[in-house]
Parts: sequence; C-alpha cells; structure tokens
Amino acid sequence: MKRLLQKYGHIWLMSYTFIYLPWFFRLQENVGKPYHVMHAALDDFIPFCEYFIVPYLLWFLYIAAAIVYFFFIDKDDYYRLCTFLFTGMTISLLICTLYPNGTNFRPAIDPDKNIFTWIVARLWSIDPCINVFPSIHVYNTLCVHIALCKSKRLKENRPLLAASALLAVSICLATVFLKQHSVIDGAGSLLMAAAIYPIVYAPETARKKKLEGEPYHI
Repeated sequence: MKRLLQKYGHIWLMSYTFIYLPWFFRLQENVGKPYHVMHAALDDFIPFCEYFIVPYLLWFLYIAAAIVYFFFIDKDDYYRLCTFLFTGMTISLLICTLYPNGTNFRPAIDPDKNIFTWIVARLWSIDPCINVFPSIHVYNTLCVHIALCKSKRLKENRPLLAASALLAVSICLATVFLKQHSVIDGAGSLLMAAAIYPIVYAPETARKKKLEGEPYHI
C-alpha cells in the first residue's frame, strides 16, 4: 500500500470531482428560474445536425483517456492538465452561479427519425439548456489537445496529434450544431483557455529556457 501511495499518490487531484459534481448538479436544478439568454446572430445560421452527437459523446472518452494516460505515464503532464482543466471548470461554475445563463433555441426534433435524433432527445431530456457559458465541452477539449501537443512523449506523434485536432474541432462544432451552446459560449471558452494557458505552462517554459542556458522573459 505504501508503494502504491508513493507511485500513485497524485490521484488526490481526482478528489476535485467531489467539489465539481455536487456544485454542477446543484446548478442544474435551477430549471425554470430566470437566466440570461446566450445568443448571437451567427447561431441562427447554424443548422441543427443530429450526427454531431457522435463527437459530442466522444468528448467523455477523449477527456478521460487523456487524464488516465498522463496519470500513468507522465506525472508532470498530469498535474499540468488537471490544473488547466480544474481551474477553468471552477471559473465556469462561478460564472454560472453569479450570472445564470442558458440558451433557448433548441429545435423540435423527431426522436423516431433515426438513432442519432433518439440519442439527442435523450440527452436533452436529462440536460437542460442552462449553465452554458463558458462551454465546458469546448474548454476541456482545448485543454486536452494542448496537453497532448505539449507532451514530450507525444508531440512528435503527428498521426495522433492530427487525430486529436480533428476530434477536437468536431467536438467544438458539435456544441453548436446540436444547439447545446451558442457560439458565444465557445468564444468564452477560447478566451478562458488563452488566459489560463500561460499560467499553467509558463513555469515549464521558464525551466526549459533555464536548462538550455537562454534568458527567459515574462
């Protein structure tokens, strides 16, 4: 047991789920309460497409696989990824708590049309269109793809990074083509990732510059 704790003690970071999930589900109970509608003119030009439910659901596997991989293979990248993910997720919950938000443009769909519309209908039945800004789907996707690109072990694996980029783009597009999010939600996630990224990766860059004997400037 002692050896396992020494080797895998960094699992303590996963205790964040005991903060995130109760907070998230508490916010999901605010169905029917007033909220600010997130909407942009561009949203009206984006058609609903049920086939995007595939990459949308693959998001869960994408995020989980990255965390598990870094947990076992590279502790430093694991810490960086978790810091990246959990910081933004906490900020998102704070925003939704202080600034209730949601969408109101889900179309009427026929769940019997095909298996994809049936899955979307099931998703919508359990996932109300509130707490959408910034989009956690988009934010976490950006975090994982960046982590893969920054990984010393994976950054030269071009096929993997290309596949990751394709899936990441598909997931981000899925949020708007499934009418789960406004483009505003995705833009907010992009800005949040851009703001948090240097905080997470600046120490790594500084250490690399120091090892290479080059001056580092913030």
